[in-house]
Amino acid sequence: MAITGDDVSLDQIVPVSRDFSLEEVSPDGELYFLGSDVTVQLDTAELSLVFQLPFGSHTRMFLQEVARACPGFDSGTRDPEFHWLSRHRCPKPELDWPMPRGWNSAPGTSPERATIGGGGSNFDISRPDGKGLLVDQSSGGQSKAEHLFTRQNKSKSEITDMVRSSTVTVSDKAHILSMQKFGLRDTIVKSHLLQKEEDYTYIQNFRFFVGTYNVNGQSPKECLRPWLSHGIQAPDVYCVGFQELDLSKEAFFFHDTPKEEEWFKAVSESLHPDAKYAKVKLIRLVGIMLLLYVKQEHAAYISEVAAETVGTGIMGRMGNKGGVAIRFHLHNTSICVVNSHLAAHIEEYERRNQDYKDICSRMQFYQIDPSLPPLTISKHDVILWLGDLNYRIEELDVEKVKKLIEEKAYQTLYEYDQLKIQVAAKTVFEGFTEGELTFQPTYKYDTGSDDWDTSEKCRAPAWCDRVLWKGKNITQLSYQSHMALKTSDHKPVSSVFAIGVRVVNEELYRKTLEEIVHSLDKMENANIPSVSLSRREFCFQNVKYMQLQVESFTIHNGQVPCQFEFISKPDEDSYCKQWLNASPSKGFLLPDSDIEIELELFVNKTTATKLNSGEDKIEDILVLHLDRGKDYFLSVSGNYLPSCFGSPIHTLCYMRQPILDLPLERISELTLMPLQAEDDGSQLERPMEIPKELWMMVDYLYRNAIQQEDLFQQPGLRSEFEHIRDCLDTGMIDNLSASNHSVAEALLLFLESLPEPVICYSTYHNCLECSGNYTVSKQIISTLPTFHKNVFNYLMAFLQELLKNSAKNHLDENILASIFGSLLLRNPAGHQKLEMAEKRKAQEFIHQFLCNPL
Repeated sequence: MAITGDDVSLDQIVPVSRDFSLEEVSPDGELYFLGSDVTVQLDTAELSLVFQLPFGSHTRMFLQEVARACPGFDSGTRDPEFHWLSRHRCPKPELDWPMPRGWNSAPGTSPERATIGGGGSNFDISRPDGKGLLVDQSSGGQSKAEHLFTRQNKSKSEITDMVRSSTVTVSDKAHILSMQKFGLRDTIVKSHLLQKEEDYTYIQNFRFFVGTYNVNGQSPKECLRPWLSHGIQAPDVYCVGFQELDLSKEAFFFHDTPKEEEWFKAVSESLHPDAKYAKVKLIRLVGIMLLLYVKQEHAAYISEVAAETVGTGIMGRMGNKGGVAIRFHLHNTSICVVNSHLAAHIEEYERRNQDYKDICSRMQFYQIDPSLPPLTISKHDVILWLGDLNYRIEELDVEKVKKLIEEKAYQTLYEYDQLKIQVAAKTVFEGFTEGELTFQPTYKYDTGSDDWDTSEKCRAPAWCDRVLWKGKNITQLSYQSHMALKTSDHKPVSSVFAIGVRVVNEELYRKTLEEIVHSLDKMENANIPSVSLSRREFCFQNVKYMQLQVESFTIHNGQVPCQFEFISKPDEDSYCKQWLNASPSKGFLLPDSDIEIELELFVNKTTATKLNSGEDKIEDILVLHLDRGKDYFLSVSGNYLPSCFGSPIHTLCYMRQPILDLPLERISELTLMPLQAEDDGSQLERPMEIPKELWMMVDYLYRNAIQQEDLFQQPGLRSEFEHIRDCLDTGMIDNLSASNHSVAEALLLFLESLPEPVICYSTYHNCLECSGNYTVSKQIISTLPTFHKNVFNYLMAFLQELLKNSAKNHLDENILASIFGSLLLRNPAGHQKLEMAEKRKAQEFIHQFLCNPL
């Protein structure tokens, strides 16, 4: 089908990362193409043939529940009969050959064409690889053979409405596209095609521009062409990243900013004038934004576009730090571009290392075929990583650093670069490459000048802004900073690469496919698959709150290709309990091949309370099912060490001893005690007014962190959280040795883990309604159960003490109200995320208690 620049944008061809309406993103409400007379040729018979072998995961799920596997196969689906390939047995197959991943026919060769607008016929919105527009879900009942080549005709106005009304995130869209699952034979074909990829592809170089710019919350004040287009050939692909797009509290807490559009427009106007470009994708997390553009003539060869974000700020969620990524296929090569902003301050290199690892483990792209596991960053042919990585120069004082810069002794200075040291120690960016640094450090300058920082802090210069890469057939052509731009206290950095991309030779591809199909014809469909398992019993001992444990085993396949999957037991919704995950949970095995399966056990706020009470135990049976084969049963057992995290407030008030010193029966009894029974006098021991664990953390912060800058805004270290948890659960508070930020984060995690929030669910809606009336708000607090009321007043008194030191810690009422509002006031419907209006009202409710006498 032909797509013209006056009709549709690439963001209508790939799912967007947020719900843009067309009017929001373009003045005329129609297009994202840059330049005029844009024409893109798409083949209507395209079929994606990505085959992703299942992979094990070493993800560290400190602040996020283990990612659940994709939905399982439909048990009502009949065994595959492999009809779809039967047509290839005829002497002269024509149109129905499966296409390789990311492949499109050359312009002008498509057997069917439809024009958008201009009085032409309706256009095909259902690209058969599922990578196109949102598809009419009513087509989900079609068979695979019918669906792959069915045209879904919709008018332009219908498509516009679909884009405007979409509220589905990128991660969810793959599941609603009406793509049928491949059968076993299809999977075998795909796997063999992937193995033989070199037989039908050749390498062609494409020029990539990769740029990063920390704009320090500023709006564009100067032309970006010195950075984006001066002195270079027109790139085939632009990957442009920003950090600190907006430093306002509104952007941080409510994720909305007008500066997204300002910088998008500034970039679009500064791309190379010798070419026309189409915007493929924009993704933003608070102030971290990534833009992807391609030359118009390459647009038809871009496929499988997806974007995701990972916040690594406080509690692993806030987006002031973290990463955004866009993945896509160019021809037959998979590419992932990551833009990250890691933790600040010279001494926080371990926190930066942790941020990097969190982004790598938590960034997951769900695939169109739901039977395949999510893709991680590492599962791509080419990885381009850019951003403000914030690694500094260590061991040298400011004047020594500046002297070496004046002498242009960059290699001497580079020996003290934290990123170089950490990469050499193999703690981060293992397998990545960075070009030689032949330019002076890009941070920190006085805004509007080329002068080093003259502020009171007088930051030492550092190469904060970097570009690294990983993959084959990559040549760096340039790596430089751009001193001409003076908007920010950083200088932008760019790198240009020649990247060898695999392009399909159609004739060789058809020949390879024919050979594979021929060989499959010899296979007996009646063969029953059989596997052997290296172990079937797994024991997880001394499981702790938010501390991942992993046990693994190997599946060895026999002589018949097989598809395996963990399936649910009768009357159960999932194949395993919430605290357990198998990675991968399904997959495909060629004859005589192996795969390692990891069983990941992770207890979080959702599952801890029932494990504390004894209502649940570390016990489960997993059923491993072979398609057309037998079932295998795996036994999981273990023990959980109870924790104050996940325990109710009134339960902890009755625990005068550390929780790990109490018998399990007593812990169970107190955890199951109804909230309304807390004051009935039936308990022998007199309860404490507030949980001792809460007092320990607040007291520590009061003594050590009352003037700590960025308190409750900067994350702590994972290892320190585990130490803090152990000290609280054993009562050994004298052994507590952790940073102020780690203790502050542990306090927030403690409040988040309470099964009944400090302000009880029953009063939630009343609190929102009276968020502007302090007198009524105090009355609501007075009705809370005694222990909850005590905790609320204690926390408010502590926060007011922090505000008395705001000149030092830089906290204000709005920051604290935003952070604690969503923890103390939680929607009883169990929504993970408050609606924006609710979030603001929750903030206003807490704000009253910070500004008025208690």
